[in-house]
Amino acid sequence: MNMSSTRPYLVRAFYDWIIDNNLTPYVVLRADMPGVKVPKQYIENDKIVLNISPYATDQLKIGNQRLHFQASFSGVVMEISAPVAAVVAIYANENGRGMVFSEEDDVMDDGDDDSSPDDPPKTPGKPRLSIVK
Repeated sequence: MNMSSTRPYLVRAFYDWIIDNNLTPYVVLRADMPGVKVPKQYIENDKIVLNISPYATDQLKIGNQRLHFQASFSGVVMEISAPVAAVVAIYANENGRGMVFSEEDDVMDDGDDDSSPDDPPKTPGKPRLSIVK
C-alpha cells in the first residue's frame, strides 16, 4: 500500500491550533535538504527557524509536498520554499508547544514491492508516539 506522509497534515493541524490560540507559529527547517530555498545568512547548524504567522508571511501554502510563502528579511521580500519533509518542528513561539518530527516519520511505502504474492505480508514497525509539549 502506498500511503502519504502524515507530516503535512500534522503541520497544518498544529499551525491552525497555534493561530486559533492567538499564538505565533514558528517552523524549523532542515536547510541542507534538496529543494530548500531560504536566506542562507540565517541558517545555523544546517537549520533555519522561521516565523510563519499571517503577519510575517504572504501567500502561505502548506501543501502535501511543499511549504511555500513570501517573507521580508531585512526589508527584502524573499520567496521561501521547502519540501514538507524538511520541516523538523512546528511550535508556538510563546510557550514552545508543538511537535518535533523525526526522520523516520516520513519513511513510507514507495510502492515498489519486490515480494511475490505468496510471500507473507510485511509487518509494520512498532507504533511510535511523539511527545507534544
